[in-house]
Amino acid sequence: MSSLLSVNSLRVQFSTRKTFVTAVDDFSLTINPGECVGLVGESGCGKTTTGLAIMRLLPGNGRIAEGHILLDGVDLASLSESEMQSQRGRTVALIPQDPMSSLNPTMKIGRQIGEGLRIHNGASEDEARKRALEVLEMVEMPRPAERLDQYPFELSGGLRQRVIIAMGLVCEPRLLIADEPTTALDVTIQAQILNIIDSLRSHLNMGVLLITHDMGVIAGRTDRVVVMYGGKKAEEATTDELFGSMRHPYSQALLASMPNLENTSKHELASIAGLPPDLTKEIVGCRFAPRCAYATQRCRDEDPPLTFEGDHAYACFHPVSGPLPIVVHAPNERVARTAQPKEILRVEGLVKEFSIKAGLVRHKVGAIHAVSNVDFTINEGETFGLVGESGCGKTTIGRMVVGLEAPTDGQISFEGNVVSSKSHKPSRADRRQRQMMFQDPYSSLNPRMKVGQIIQEPLTVQREGNNAQQEARVNELLLSVGLEPLAADRYPHEFSGGQRQRIGLARALALNPRLIVADEPVSALDVSVQAQILNLMKELQREHNLSYIFVSHDLAVVYYMADTIGVMYLGKIVEIGDAESVFRTPAHPYTQGLLEAVPVPDPKEARARRGQQVKGELPSPVHPPSGCRFRTRCSRAQDVCANVEPPFENFGGFHQAACHFPLRTPVALATRTSSSE
Repeated sequence: MSSLLSVNSLRVQFSTRKTFVTAVDDFSLTINPGECVGLVGESGCGKTTTGLAIMRLLPGNGRIAEGHILLDGVDLASLSESEMQSQRGRTVALIPQDPMSSLNPTMKIGRQIGEGLRIHNGASEDEARKRALEVLEMVEMPRPAERLDQYPFELSGGLRQRVIIAMGLVCEPRLLIADEPTTALDVTIQAQILNIIDSLRSHLNMGVLLITHDMGVIAGRTDRVVVMYGGKKAEEATTDELFGSMRHPYSQALLASMPNLENTSKHELASIAGLPPDLTKEIVGCRFAPRCAYATQRCRDEDPPLTFEGDHAYACFHPVSGPLPIVVHAPNERVARTAQPKEILRVEGLVKEFSIKAGLVRHKVGAIHAVSNVDFTINEGETFGLVGESGCGKTTIGRMVVGLEAPTDGQISFEGNVVSSKSHKPSRADRRQRQMMFQDPYSSLNPRMKVGQIIQEPLTVQREGNNAQQEARVNELLLSVGLEPLAADRYPHEFSGGQRQRIGLARALALNPRLIVADEPVSALDVSVQAQILNLMKELQREHNLSYIFVSHDLAVVYYMADTIGVMYLGKIVEIGDAESVFRTPAHPYTQGLLEAVPVPDPKEARARRGQQVKGELPSPVHPPSGCRFRTRCSRAQDVCANVEPPFENFGGFHQAACHFPLRTPVALATRTSSSE
């Protein structure tokens, strides 16, 4: 088969004040029609730069210094800007990482999608609108005709991602470059988006370059995988061969860094020590050598060439033989709960509604039912995992626990004392034992303050010690999260995403809290950095007997961290229990759907799971469905589900679920059946 895309000896450089930085060095790649090739590696390895170079969308200080980019025989690297404009959108299209920043907020969806057709094909407004509707139907957009006249801010993240895909497909390009298309999406929406890309690739015989740092996404969606490190190709093979018999230590380390639902020992994740190479400096030898457990002096002196074993290529003097072994799950294994644990937090009947106001006098016209009658408890030194799709109320609960939001009804008790209710507003002193670790460490850190000032601020507000004692505490906190005290004199923008998350954790620990609410703390991090943060959080939990509420949509991460799990759907907890019971023997269909949507780093297993995930979009919290709120997306739903809200039933231990037609038989019913026999 002749190649659709052929990238040969590509070298991309960026100019700085003093020299040129080579971000992509001697990189080659081919993609055939209808083939999906995965490009995987940590942030800064050159993945996105490669995709932008193919699109000829490098920033002003970037340039293609060497190499050829042949698309259907046309060398994109040699085209003028006007010639390249005729190719973008027509023969090659890009799905950018952040759809919100890539869509025009002042332009309606239908017009944005049809713009490419008007430019390239000279289509009329009516023709472009008709085609926009067709591609929205193609990407399985709910109520597509209605979306044409909406603006981007009116859509959820998953719907905006569908719009971006529709924009890319409007002219039926031969090649689609998907740059981290599902990084910030829930696992259910992520699965839907990837299924759409797979279906369209087959239907249009389109080549796809899937850029990601998630080995689980790569496993189930690609035909071949290219692993990049430090701007160079580290390994390339078919997907099955790479996951089954990888040869480069970096590929092995990336896979080992992923939390895995099949690994029940919950031992420390195999994070990759150190950082990717600084490409502004001259690099001698293997770029991975400073972080490699197998490196020798030869690796530090010589740059290993690509070695070929058939179609399997790798650049390493000391190749490995496949992935590291994982601990296989024993079906009847259960985690024993400590006898009479000390309760630290109790949430009872928690309700939170946000008023919707309209008109000149801003009168109330409705309410968003964010949290509806939620109950749970947390014990000292334990982690309570709160999982579910975006919009289910997880973050709202976290904000109420730390006192950033007041409940509409219900109450929160901490160490036996009511700290928040409709009639009790927590004071600043009350909140010091409950701290928040925010999802986006960059937006939650003041860019005008140095790191030392940011961490010291809670101590100053609570009048903890004099200035010298506070500075000593800041240095102690920086060391405890793996940063040097010198970091105190730098600003947040001078740190990587993982380092900023460490700073956020240090600030949360400043007042020696008993409970930390961690809101999606690793959702946007590379798997290697994610492993470092998760290991650090567990280590600090052991040292300080911390309790966590760990909010996430990534079930593999939650399983690794949590002792108990609460599964939320549209403001309600639908299943709760110990982590082993909830993940190994789920009772609620929604929990099962979430588990089926988790990307698994096993190509065969990942392919077998396709089509088994939860379908559709989350209903509006303004008008939630009657009866069981999950019934509109549940394959087991019957008439009773629409009329009667299901009660909680016990499935062994303290494992409970609220479902009329659960996946397992409740304990009480099983006992009655056994007795009648």
